[in-house]
Amino acid sequence: MSDLETSPTQQQRSEGQAAASSSLAPPMQLYDTSRRAVVAFTPGRDVSMYVCGITPYDATHIGHAFTFLAYDVLARRLVDRGHAVRMVRNVTDVDDPLFAKARDLAVDWRDLADREEARFEADVAALGLRDVEARPHVSSSMADIAAYVQRLIEAGVAYRSGGSVYADVARFSRFGEVSHLDGDAMLALARERGGNVDDVNKRNPLDFVLWQPSAPDEPTHDAPWGAGRPGWHIGCNTFILRELGPTIDLHGGGADLIFPHHECERAISESVNAGLFVRHWMHVAMVWKDGHKMSKSLGNLVFVDALRERHDARAIRLALLAHHYRAEWSWTDDVMPAAEIRLQAWQAASRASASAGAAASERALLVEVRVALDHDLDTPRALRAIDAAAAQGVVVAAAAGLLGVTLS
Repeated sequence: MSDLETSPTQQQRSEGQAAASSSLAPPMQLYDTSRRAVVAFTPGRDVSMYVCGITPYDATHIGHAFTFLAYDVLARRLVDRGHAVRMVRNVTDVDDPLFAKARDLAVDWRDLADREEARFEADVAALGLRDVEARPHVSSSMADIAAYVQRLIEAGVAYRSGGSVYADVARFSRFGEVSHLDGDAMLALARERGGNVDDVNKRNPLDFVLWQPSAPDEPTHDAPWGAGRPGWHIGCNTFILRELGPTIDLHGGGADLIFPHHECERAISESVNAGLFVRHWMHVAMVWKDGHKMSKSLGNLVFVDALRERHDARAIRLALLAHHYRAEWSWTDDVMPAAEIRLQAWQAASRASASAGAAASERALLVEVRVALDHDLDTPRALRAIDAAAAQGVVVAAAAGLLGVTLS
């Protein structure tokens, strides 16, 4: 058992079995990045979730799918517990990597963005992800973003310099409380992830761009301080405030977004909006291949659409669910054959004739799966419970459905 897995106690099992409905179950437990601990996640009936989406300049890879699938399973369990979930997932279709790729391909950035977003949506639909309630785009929100930048300038936490507008991190007393990084580590990551720490127009190397002049082939919007386009972070702040309000229940994305993206988002919001920005920060670990983290720069990617040509999409989903969302893992050639075998075993169990005590066995399995998910979204434990039940001839369709896997 890994240190990320949890072992439900007998008391917890009994409490789950005694609950006539999920609303009576013990609180869900989730790891919170900022608090660096597994804590109770206790939102109200209506749950607001924001998940940072894609910059649409390439196909969906397994690392993307692993990230978004974690929030999909979380949302499914929250709905199962009686909550109404409003999830927003943005599209950053105005960003440096997109423009660079469009120039390399000699295509219009809008055409590239539209094509890759369509591929992404086809992939997540095939993988069985629930529809999100909103998909805000930077390209259609320039005026709203510019208005947010103006608020920051008026609040004295942003400044104009060299034709751009920067956030002044010296004005954010709690900067660093999401990532818990020291200054040297922040500088290193900012340099690695496009922060341009050597920009001579900045007061502090960690200050970040809110607005910048556009290149001739980039979108531009008029603003009081000069025409241009947004920086990376401010778009998500704008979308969260517009779609969900100043405080949300849960914010997520890949672990590579903890710094600088989410750290900077928090600084922006809490400098001008009263109260807490995010109640719970949840991040998903990176996937490795060939000894390195999957990344577009290295090219060690496994693309979902290519996998779908050879494998049942449900098996791809099971291959990802076999790993805990907080544990880094490596993609190998053994991953998909094992997932296909698991899917076949579950399907065979679901076709089995009902036996004496079948209903009780199915209910007991549902309890096991719910308890696993409520303990830091332990999907590997949930899969093992279903495996064991399937091996005993229990019909596992309902339990599989909690994980978003439809058996037929």
